[in-house]
Amino acid sequence: MPSVLTWTITELMGKLRSRALSAAEIVTAHLEQIAAHNVEGKGIRAVIEVNAEALLLAEALDREAAKGYWRGPLHGIPILVKDNLDTADTMQTTAGSIALSGHRAKEDATVVRRLREQGAIIIGKANLTEWANFLSDRMPNGYSSRGGQTQNPYGPGVFDVGGSSAGSGAGVAAGFAPAAIGTETSGSILSPASSNSLVGVKPTVGLVSRRGIIPIAMSQDTAGPMTRSVADAALLLAVMAGADARDVATLGVHIPSHAQWSNLSQGALRGARIGVPRDYDNELEDDEQIVYRKALADLERLGGTLVECALPTAFAGGIDVLIEEFPVALNAYLASVEPWLPVHSLADVMAFNSRHADKALRYGQAIFEMAAARAGDRLADGSYIRARLADLHTARTNGIDKACADHGLDAIAFANNLGAAIAAKAGYPSITIPAGYTNAGKPVGLTLTSGAFSERKLFELAYDFEQATSHRRPPVFTE
Repeated sequence: MPSVLTWTITELMGKLRSRALSAAEIVTAHLEQIAAHNVEGKGIRAVIEVNAEALLLAEALDREAAKGYWRGPLHGIPILVKDNLDTADTMQTTAGSIALSGHRAKEDATVVRRLREQGAIIIGKANLTEWANFLSDRMPNGYSSRGGQTQNPYGPGVFDVGGSSAGSGAGVAAGFAPAAIGTETSGSILSPASSNSLVGVKPTVGLVSRRGIIPIAMSQDTAGPMTRSVADAALLLAVMAGADARDVATLGVHIPSHAQWSNLSQGALRGARIGVPRDYDNELEDDEQIVYRKALADLERLGGTLVECALPTAFAGGIDVLIEEFPVALNAYLASVEPWLPVHSLADVMAFNSRHADKALRYGQAIFEMAAARAGDRLADGSYIRARLADLHTARTNGIDKACADHGLDAIAFANNLGAAIAAKAGYPSITIPAGYTNAGKPVGLTLTSGAFSERKLFELAYDFEQATSHRRPPVFTE
């Protein structure tokens, strides 16, 4: 894989600033890689649609740079965005569903707008587990009726690609873009990032606007960066974060400056206290366990103190809150799509799927059916309120907050996305970073979680680990 396809955003911006590369050359190289290995070649199927104007945009940005005008720290950098983020261009926004084929948003999602304002080129839309993995309990990670099955570049057809931001993760790993935007309700950034040897950040709910994102649940949805380095993730999150008058969760949130997030240095792990929760690594295979234990040893070697701690491992309501919120959130989004589309509600989507069952219901729609059965005015129901408050108590008060306070923790460590649910229900941030590979070449991630709006601390700890270990290596694309 040519080096331009493995470089970080920081490295590419250096080449752009020095005139060693143009934005057009960078975009062309990534488009050639997509042509070679998305449908053909390795058949990664990470990109569901290419932006036909990407090269034109790159040429325009090159003309601006030649005149000394740089839009921002992403000027000329190609970025993939998950196909549940609105883009007001020629590309569709479908959440991977053929029911939304032809839907083109009138406005960019706030996240997409902010990326473009800083010079990013949206090179394409990334495939995902259909409806962000909320359609069926039998659907494999990375499958959608519109985009097909995304494969893990480290082992196509062998290793799980992770979900639901599968295309975002596989696309960056495969060299289709230097970074991508994923979304997470519970594990959908952390899972594919760890599965594809990337840095993935699930921000605190409220740090990044949710407007213009096809939703699952108001209480847990967020977007976040998926990159090849911690510095790139910090840069992207600094661009993405900010208040949005049309997203109440973001109001009144303090947003650190770009410099506060980008000026990372080594040494943060010296004296840091890292919680290691009991019973959270039971799902790991033996060879993954070896890699994870080595990562914990590295945290100690770098000056961290590992502290065994207890965290809740189960939630009484399971996904009850998501099931209750989903019909309300999805119906609100679908109410504003083009009038000629066949779907304007969850009920419409289910009916469409039934009419086109041969393609739309390859794995059924059990989760949709569960949500539809409980749709209506259930948000006023005591069962929803109790479930939501119980989630907060278990995940925050009696979970992450208690563990951090009782043991003076700077962060809590997990393997891969095994701690995703508790952080998601709390609305708290997590960052996953490459921790190494099994003997078979399967990527394993180290995930760090902490309290609300602790992203700066997590970036510092992750950066220290990354720089000292340098685990990440790109997949080998040889015939």
